[in-house]
Amino acid sequence: MTTSMAQISPVTLSLESAHRLAVAATKKAEEIGIPYTVTIVDGGGNVVHVSRMDGAALASIDTSLSKARTSVYFGAATADLASAVQPGAPLYTIPTSTVLPLAFVAGAVPVADSAGVVIGAVGAGGGSPQQDHEVAISAASAL
Repeated sequence: MTTSMAQISPVTLSLESAHRLAVAATKKAEEIGIPYTVTIVDGGGNVVHVSRMDGAALASIDTSLSKARTSVYFGAATADLASAVQPGAPLYTIPTSTVLPLAFVAGAVPVADSAGVVIGAVGAGGGSPQQDHEVAISAASAL
């Protein structure tokens, strides 16, 4: 007896694409004049690439990852999710009810393929939330 199972291909973001995202993010960070950490995750929230510019704050390592993970899990920019975790909002308790740290503050955007499927996210940490968002947007536009 043979059993046929459909192959499930994981949603991924290639290392080459992640590198392109990181280069674009670094260029924007240099324009802003602030050292950044940029973390790129695949569609499952797994790290594909991390770049930490000389002088970037140590906290930016964790915040960029938390932002990227949040963006890919929810398929949205973290700037758009901030209001959903306010008291009385639908996701109010989620930041405290997950094992992995999430960040509902501007600084990450999802990356989608040509069919609109989220295949990863870019998280940026180092500046203000608005600056972090600008860096992430600049990176995502590189693809």
